[in-house]
Amino acid sequence: MTPIRYAIAPLQPEAHMFAVTVTVDAPDSAGQVFTLPAWIPGSYMIRDFARNIVRIRADAGGEPVSLTKLDKQTWQAEPLAANAGPLTLSYEVYAWDLSVRAAHLDTTHGFFNGSSVFLRVVGQDERPCTVDIHAPAGDAYADWRVATSLPEAKGAGGARRYGFGRYLAADYDELIDHPVEMGTFALASFRACGVQHDVVFTGRVPQLDIQRVCRDLKQICEAQIKLFEPRTARAPMLDSNRRYVFMTMVTTDGYGGLEHRASTALMCARNDLPVRGNSEQSEGYRTFLGLCSHEYFHTWNVKRIKPAAYVPYQLAQETYSPLLWLFEGFTSYYDDLILARTGLVTEKQYVDILAKTWNGVLRGSGRTKQSVAESAFDAWTKYYRQDENAPNAIVSYYTKGSLVALALDLTIREKTKGRKSLDDVMRALWQRYGRDFYAPGARQRGVTEAEVYALFDEISGLKLGNLLRALTEGTGEIGLVPLFRAFGIRAETQKPSATAVLGIKSRTDEGWVRVTQVLDGGAGQQGGLSAGDLLAAVDGLRVAPGQLDKMLARYRPGDEVALHVFRRDELHVLPVTLAREPATQYKVSVEADKHAGRARWLGQ
Repeated sequence: MTPIRYAIAPLQPEAHMFAVTVTVDAPDSAGQVFTLPAWIPGSYMIRDFARNIVRIRADAGGEPVSLTKLDKQTWQAEPLAANAGPLTLSYEVYAWDLSVRAAHLDTTHGFFNGSSVFLRVVGQDERPCTVDIHAPAGDAYADWRVATSLPEAKGAGGARRYGFGRYLAADYDELIDHPVEMGTFALASFRACGVQHDVVFTGRVPQLDIQRVCRDLKQICEAQIKLFEPRTARAPMLDSNRRYVFMTMVTTDGYGGLEHRASTALMCARNDLPVRGNSEQSEGYRTFLGLCSHEYFHTWNVKRIKPAAYVPYQLAQETYSPLLWLFEGFTSYYDDLILARTGLVTEKQYVDILAKTWNGVLRGSGRTKQSVAESAFDAWTKYYRQDENAPNAIVSYYTKGSLVALALDLTIREKTKGRKSLDDVMRALWQRYGRDFYAPGARQRGVTEAEVYALFDEISGLKLGNLLRALTEGTGEIGLVPLFRAFGIRAETQKPSATAVLGIKSRTDEGWVRVTQVLDGGAGQQGGLSAGDLLAAVDGLRVAPGQLDKMLARYRPGDEVALHVFRRDELHVLPVTLAREPATQYKVSVEADKHAGRARWLGQ
């Protein structure tokens, strides 16, 4: 089967422009259709990548071919004669999205996800693909290298590891599932369960202790591989490549990640990374390790174990699934749990992480209005498009989903006296739906809601249907207090603070304090504050940026204050009665004595 041939080159790094071509040897005789995805798997929002195509043209046998645009992301070439020769589309893509989701190019580096630069040849998705990755022209780029988990082509034109040249993909789905980083990055490698893992950092990081990062990631990767394959310790990326790549863009305050079948694209803050000669572990570095753990866990959970709605991906429009609490929430549970099991965080630190997540969920009243299943289904319009009312209207299927996983894990462990756990459920999902997902000739299928519910009962030997539905489809509180107690962990409600609060969130805006969110039932909402208001004064005294909390500290709950606010260009005076901080927070601590069940759970 002749491949679809792609090529991409940094045409003008200073103008953030990639030049891309796609060549089809056997175009549709009725007029070949090409389309670009509207979203990228793992980030559930329509992003309309085609808007970044600046120019596009087609030719065959050296003659121009007319293109008709069918919709915002789709083009059709005119029908060609049988002897017209291969059809080639040439186009330029503007790349200035410094994120893990799209493409970014300047004179310091280039990065792209295939979903934002490679047009799909409609009707020929199953054909193999080649992609020639070219270096930018000029001596200034002589030291640039390429980092990607795409397999290198053999023979003439084939790329050498970390080099420019030709790479391969079995089909279009694989082509867009291996992001590419190019530039002068830092590089190191380690082996986990016999598989090479590459670690790439782009951006200036003075005194980066990259070997420490490798040592810590090795523990995380091996723990996850052995969780899913305790007997063979076989890593899943062996089905599509023979290595895994962590590629990280380092900025002043970046954070984020996006999973792929044999790699992950990450962003992190420079000061979160470890420094040579300093063995202390900062909270920022723990956060970075948790992010890496999260994206690596996705290698199993969502890249191969998939919801049925995502098999295959429909990238032209929204694809709805209520199961993201399983794929993102459970991954969010295991990311930090793996840090505890490997000793990268202590038992106390892990319990503190759980408490932070729990209290964070409790602070938002949206948890009482939206279930995690509804949150997952509405991710396209609510979770990924949050506005000023988000805390009052939605709940995160990441954070509350992780608490659902925690509650289920502890319930199964307690009721089976440690014979079963959530680990067993995840292994069963892997064995039935994920292990052979990319095997040659395998029938690819995802898991349905009904199958998930049935699997929990089957593997645990318990009747968990009512509990699972209450946790995922209900809006009630998760009963963690007695579950914690069964594992030697104390959870106590914190006493209400005597601090007077407005119940708002704000930010600095050109020397003003701008209200960004007004929380349900708070003093600000009851007094008439609205998102967007500029808070000018409290009782006649100007509110300087960063000083609001200090000003309110002079008052007690129940005191009335006069707030001067600008709404649009009008000044308003609002009498507001200050309130007490809501008492919805828990203090969580580990009991002093050893606990066998807790030790088995945390692996310590």
